[in-house]
Amino acid sequence: MPNRLAHETSPYLLQHADNPVDWWPWSAEAFEEARRTSRPVLLSVGYSSCHWCHVMAHESFEDEATAAYLNEHFVSVKVDREERPDVDAVYMEAVQAATGQGGWPMTVFLTPDAEPFYFGTYFPPEPRHGMASFRQVLEGVSGAWAERRDEVAEVAGKITRDLAEREMNFGDSSVPGEEDLAGALLGLTREYDATRGGFGGAPKFPPSMVIEFLLRHNARTGSEGALQMAVDTCERMARGGLYDQLGGGFARYSVDRDWVVPHFEKMLYDNALLCRVYAHLWRATGSELARRVALETADFLVRELRTGEGGFASALDADSDDGSGRHVEGAYYVWTPAQLREVLGDADAELAARHFGVTEEGTFEEGASVLQLPQQEGVVDAEKVTSLRERLLAARAGRPAPGRDDKVVAAWNGLAVAALAETGAYFDRPDLVEAAIGAADLLVRLHMDDHARLARTSKDGRVGSNAGVLEDYADVAEGFLALASVTGEGVWLEFAGFLLDHVLAQFTDAESGALYDTAADAEQLIRRPQDPTDNATPSGWSAAAGALLSYAAQTGAEPHRAAAERALGVVKALGPRAPRFIGWGLAVAEALLDGPREVAVVGEAGDPATTALRRTALLGTAPGAVVATGVPESDELPLLAGRPLVDGRPAAYVCRHFVCDAPTTDPEELRATLISPNA
Repeated sequence: MPNRLAHETSPYLLQHADNPVDWWPWSAEAFEEARRTSRPVLLSVGYSSCHWCHVMAHESFEDEATAAYLNEHFVSVKVDREERPDVDAVYMEAVQAATGQGGWPMTVFLTPDAEPFYFGTYFPPEPRHGMASFRQVLEGVSGAWAERRDEVAEVAGKITRDLAEREMNFGDSSVPGEEDLAGALLGLTREYDATRGGFGGAPKFPPSMVIEFLLRHNARTGSEGALQMAVDTCERMARGGLYDQLGGGFARYSVDRDWVVPHFEKMLYDNALLCRVYAHLWRATGSELARRVALETADFLVRELRTGEGGFASALDADSDDGSGRHVEGAYYVWTPAQLREVLGDADAELAARHFGVTEEGTFEEGASVLQLPQQEGVVDAEKVTSLRERLLAARAGRPAPGRDDKVVAAWNGLAVAALAETGAYFDRPDLVEAAIGAADLLVRLHMDDHARLARTSKDGRVGSNAGVLEDYADVAEGFLALASVTGEGVWLEFAGFLLDHVLAQFTDAESGALYDTAADAEQLIRRPQDPTDNATPSGWSAAAGALLSYAAQTGAEPHRAAAERALGVVKALGPRAPRFIGWGLAVAEALLDGPREVAVVGEAGDPATTALRRTALLGTAPGAVVATGVPESDELPLLAGRPLVDGRPAAYVCRHFVCDAPTTDPEELRATLISPNA
């Protein structure tokens, strides 16, 4: 019989709807039940594409005896961290403070007042490797609750007070300058893996936001070292197993330092960020590899993640059926030499094995290999390789596909809108721009209410009940701003303004300019979450600073620019110390130092001269430059006001730091003005 999760919109929660555990969703009613029955709360947090979440669910939450014990002694609450990042952040902070590490599944025991007192992540069904079994943990916690409740309450109260008192030093209110960004670059150089690309050791994550900073830093200063780190890292990732060599798109991370074996889940946010990174790399260098990867990743997003409503699904699972009924990580993606021969025949299989690095020993498990593009000796027959890819991709399509998390997360869709809009514009792919508009339309129609407040998620056209957090407002605004630049349609700028007004009113501390992850009138947790560091995605803080800065450049709105500058004080504090974890903040700081530049292109829409100027403007590498395109005397976008044709011809106007260049009708002259004088 289904439990209370059967009515939720989260695919992760729905995966647990038939568990024998009497799950509750996160709600006031769950904690009221804990108070009424005088039981502690088991909080279990995970997400649909999390491998160890599935393992623990199968081992423990599907087990009748374990479920019976839980139902008797606990009120069990299940949370999708992607739906409730605020709940996840607050309790993950507690887990990390108590244990020195964190991860998912996250397992936290709470009092009925939601105060945490015992923590962990995955617990096995039997004791192993020095870890207690889940049943032992449950019995220990239950015993402590029954026999030493005063002590438990004291511990919970102390932990909660300690969390409340943990104030981060977000630096002063001054904006980062040349020295701060140079210091961040030096810090990245020290952590750079010159042999393999990327930063740090295993596991190795795609550093998309850091690469954005490196590209912008190179554009502003001419730093060859910054560009080389970006180019080499992008090439190593794209040639490794992290990248799906058949279907395009990137896995979440590499378990090794060499980008060979990925953790196979594919996340919307990674692919949106990396699609944009490779498009910007092509814009900076003309790299054919960057062009191919940007387009293949965009096509992957549209082909495999677009939902029936026009939004983009959150993730594809790491695990799938290996054909024998076993659910195995990576089964959909890996190949043995025998499987290649079965699809391609002996001669072509030998060529494919050489080209994609498939060996008899295998690079993964049980003799299977993750496809890569090892450096080749000699000339590669491009047509032959294309044929091999197409045949292997067609064969792979016959395998049981990984599960898809169909919920639409506002923030991640905002990132996808920005990526697809720009990629479509750069490579003359109007279908990609249309896909971006479709997702943006869904966000407006379904996720935004009449007061321009955002809901975080939807699924199958049904909006979720959870309020948007800062990253939702900021990333959706970022997507709308990119659409405004690409399409010249002022409605997207207007919608971005509505969202950013909420950022100023509901998420910003009026005195310090610091930003909170939840709105002032959101559900009050034991701590109001506030994290400026960029991790898998730009933090809401960094993303808001970037969107506020771009909006101010498009409109001249001084409050928005002032808020962006105050928010960037954190980059001054963290940039030189922890540059890997403030990459988007550093990228936004580069835009601030460069202006950002404001480019207005006026001319009739069908005129080839207008098209040439507009394309040149969009392909300019000046960090964070904004573009407005429209007919003369248009009131569509503020930057077009008072900008006439020049001698009856389409013209471009470039302004920076409140100073404007003379207008130009020459695309080459415009291109020259969009290169930094420092570069």
